[in-house]
Amino acid sequence: MYTTSQPDPVRLEIFKNLYQFIAEQMGIVLQNTAASVNIKERLDFSCAIFDSSGLLVANAPHIPVHLGSMSESVRSLINDKGDTLKPGNVYLSNNPYNGGTHLPDVTAITPVFDEDGKQVIFYVASRGHQADIGGITPGSMPPHSTTVEEEGILFDNFLLVEEGNFQETLVRQHLSNHIYPARNPDQNLADFKAQIAANERGVQELRKIISQYGLETVQTYMKFVQDNAEEAVRRAIDVLKDGSFTYEMDSGAEIKVQVTIARKNRSAKIDFTGTSEQLNSNFNAPKAVTQAAVLYVFRTLADDNIPLNAGCLNPLEIIIPSGCMLNPTYPAAVVAGNVETSQTIVDALYGALGVMAASAGTMNNFTFGNDRYQYYETICGGSGAGIDFDGTDGVQTHMTNSRLTDPEVLETRYPVLLESFSLRPNSGGKGKHSGGNGVIRRIKFLEPMTANILSGHRFVRPFGLNGGEAGLVGRNWIQRQDGSQESLDSTATVEMQPGDVFVIETPGGGGFGE
Repeated sequence: MYTTSQPDPVRLEIFKNLYQFIAEQMGIVLQNTAASVNIKERLDFSCAIFDSSGLLVANAPHIPVHLGSMSESVRSLINDKGDTLKPGNVYLSNNPYNGGTHLPDVTAITPVFDEDGKQVIFYVASRGHQADIGGITPGSMPPHSTTVEEEGILFDNFLLVEEGNFQETLVRQHLSNHIYPARNPDQNLADFKAQIAANERGVQELRKIISQYGLETVQTYMKFVQDNAEEAVRRAIDVLKDGSFTYEMDSGAEIKVQVTIARKNRSAKIDFTGTSEQLNSNFNAPKAVTQAAVLYVFRTLADDNIPLNAGCLNPLEIIIPSGCMLNPTYPAAVVAGNVETSQTIVDALYGALGVMAASAGTMNNFTFGNDRYQYYETICGGSGAGIDFDGTDGVQTHMTNSRLTDPEVLETRYPVLLESFSLRPNSGGKGKHSGGNGVIRRIKFLEPMTANILSGHRFVRPFGLNGGEAGLVGRNWIQRQDGSQESLDSTATVEMQPGDVFVIETPGGGGFGE
């Protein structure tokens, strides 16, 4: 098979789609074999393939906050265990200080060896959001954690499969040997096995294309696909202008970003200096999450159909001061950084670039459970308007891309009733182009349970741009069975009794232009 220093355009397109297709195949296996509603119904997972140095080559269009950060997890495995990797090994990682996002997002990483089993030629990985990984509240999204210990169980390049043998006893010990152990280890194990199966499909598909095209060609085109993405981002940077933005969160914490465009070498400097220090709350975003948010924004600015990959990062210099809320140090709590702060970073960047008004800016994370049941969902809101488009009503925006569980599945698997789920009229900001509307979701409880809401933009409105109006803030409240109402904060933990209704009204997006 010939290789060349210049990619053949047709072949580049073929390989780009092949790599993405492999990641999609992995996702299908994961969805079909997982046990939890989270992975099976809500599709809160991501799959991707990486080159031999752990750099992202291609992913399926899964969850942006996972995809931009997974490479850090793979590289941490290489740094940590590089010389002890063996064929048939699979590793598990969710360490937020080592490429993880937050503890429920657990990544299974499988090194792919050459035919002799001597050298790693690729890595495949799948990251799935576990319905419960321990911690102080069922569902492992505690609104008020102050250390990572309270958020659940940490896996740091844990050997899940050793030379083909699933380490069930060790995994069970790890899940239970903790001050706040996992509540449903059987479900964790089932989902971990689904992730192993998904990775195995990735390995098989990669081997197939190697036997068809030869290893050298497959690796050469991985590099070309990354170079192509880099060029697409440089073209996008060409038309951008310098800008800065400060965006406040409900807690008063601020994200400051300054974007400086270097015309000459078509690169951008993204500087978060001036952002609030590490917080006592769990709204700290691990560095990998901050990087994922930047990567996502610049990928969306590129017109070309490219897979999100390491090439997109090459034109970007990202400065995140250590010890600030976007680059916290252990043992800072981080569970909301991945889901809430990541959204604020994205909106602040779009604001600095003048591209798009703020979206709902929150994933409206709702968890409930007891010892028997644990459930997690993210709830959609309005997206922001832009220079030539209106925002969209009731959509998962930016860093999340998950579905909502079907009402039938939700009510079959959990003792709750979905009373209503509707758009929230007039919640999007008006403008030449108007922001999208949020939604209203009412869930009635049929058994006593602990419910938690972890949300944002309950005090700070999602901003409009160029004279457009801001979107409405969201609202969380409870209608008790006796008819009384209780208003809740952005973050709250509440005991629900049979007949009580938890109501979540999500924010609308900002408008653009007067």
